Amino acid sequence: MNQITASITLTALGLISSTVSKAQYTLTEMVGTEDTVLDSSWFQGYVEVNGLNMYYEIYGEGKPLVLIHGGGSTIQTTFGKAIPLLAKHRKLIAVELQAHGRTDDRDTALSFQQDADDVVTLLKKIGVDKADFLGFSNGGTTTLYIAMEYPAVVNKIILASALAKRSGVPEWFWSFMENAELGDMPQQLKDAYLEVTPDVGRLQVMHDKDATRMVNFSDIPDEKIKSIKAPTLVLIGDKDVIKLEHAVEMHRLITNSELAVIPGGHGEYLGEVTTLKPDFKEEELVIPLLEKFLDKAW
Repeated sequence: MNQITASITLTALGLISSTVSKAQYTLTEMVGTEDTVLDSSWFQGYVEVNGLNMYYEIYGEGKPLVLIHGGGSTIQTTFGKAIPLLAKHRKLIAVELQAHGRTDDRDTALSFQQDADDVVTLLKKIGVDKADFLGFSNGGTTTLYIAMEYPAVVNKIILASALAKRSGVPEWFWSFMENAELGDMPQQLKDAYLEVTPDVGRLQVMHDKDATRMVNFSDIPDEKIKSIKAPTLVLIGDKDVIKLEHAVEMHRLITNSELAVIPGGHGEYLGEVTTLKPDFKEEELVIPLLEKFLDKAW
């Protein structure tokens, strides 16, 4: 497997993370652009959630959209380019999951079910009864669990390069995961982790926990996926690490769903940090497509 493929794999699984840090950030630092002017309504803070000190950020005003980052990422590495655009028309609630970003860890293994429980608990504690959800990669799998287990809190969901079954990625993916090493992680993700939590030991713990979660990944049964009634957008890149056939299968299993195949790799359509090129243009992101789906009457 070449270095590019390995980087895509590690990015997909997000084998880095970070723990709680009380450092303050300017608005420019959080969204990653000097030219962005957001609504004055923004906030960052922590909530005690199921034994975690869980970090979240709020941008904009209007109907709530919850952003759930990819594995091993922070809010900014997954959504830094998309936030300024999405926040123009809605209220964004971006979270960082167990052991990721500025959220601390607990003495338990990582699980998508627990991530879903944590997100829903945080929303309840900050007074959000119902929302739309956008989850990328591992965050997309967490979004699946939220839609299946907590339908009352879900309006619409966007599953961006989400994995539901082991067959959804190439076979080499799993053997690669069994031998995953921190040194193979994309440098952008390692830098982002250490910027908010300068602790290599915690980074290693997060890497190992994330690798173990993926090695032990179990298929989500078809009947559970079919139980999702929320309007759903299944989103995937045509050069994604997730198989196109897998996205098509999820689209067919979820009754009220749409499918969009976008040119590019894993997360490129959102401006995920490891996909950025020198000639990056924000108008090439899929934000208009997402907003059309979110605004559509069902």
